[in-house]
Amino acid sequence: MFTVDEVAFRVKTYIEMFERALSDLKVLNTDSKVDEVLNMAKLYLADSKHYFNLGDYITSLSCIAYAEGLLDSLRLLGFIDVKWVREKPKKVLVGGTFDLLHVGHIHYLSEASKKGLVYAVVATDANVRRIKGRDPILPQNARLALISSIKYVYKALLGDEKDFLKPVEEVKPDIILLGPDQPIDEGFIVKELDKKGLRVSVERLRKRISDNGLSSSSEIVKEIIRRYCLSSSETQP
Repeated sequence: MFTVDEVAFRVKTYIEMFERALSDLKVLNTDSKVDEVLNMAKLYLADSKHYFNLGDYITSLSCIAYAEGLLDSLRLLGFIDVKWVREKPKKVLVGGTFDLLHVGHIHYLSEASKKGLVYAVVATDANVRRIKGRDPILPQNARLALISSIKYVYKALLGDEKDFLKPVEEVKPDIILLGPDQPIDEGFIVKELDKKGLRVSVERLRKRISDNGLSSSSEIVKEIIRRYCLSSSETQP
């Protein structure tokens, strides 16, 4: 019996195999009906990805299996040349406080999802207090629930309060992707991983997205104060 995570991992692998086959196939016999069937296959692919993001892996599997059947039918009839190459998707680990979700977070998670299945480590309240010297605005369970609901995130988990590399040992990612503003050195992480015998590619998202300056939680808080909090000159005597 497969766990939900194992089912999701297999369906994701299936979807990515189909996408590669679709992008590399060669049309041998141009015909309007062939184009129509290929468009149907693309629609079923889109449906499969949609249901996968909703966590409905059975419907996602049904859609992608139907799409594969359409391509195989065209192949057997001699209309296309297509090859099926199955590769497991990479695991991508990201991390952060994820307090007051904003467009910067979504950009970070979206870019990570292009590299593979995203495992998001959410900092605990205690770790936020230790690192930032303040409490997060949202408690850890709320932040975990919010991140879990983002379509780019395959799985979200809380960080460890004693060993920041414990989630790495649990997930065994292929890639650790750091955000552009995260104050931690890639070289330091690599050295700490080496001490534990972990071989993981450590990368950084270089480009920070900007949306009218409100691409960080602190910027959002400052803007709220500027707009809605009374200044001393406006308070009643």
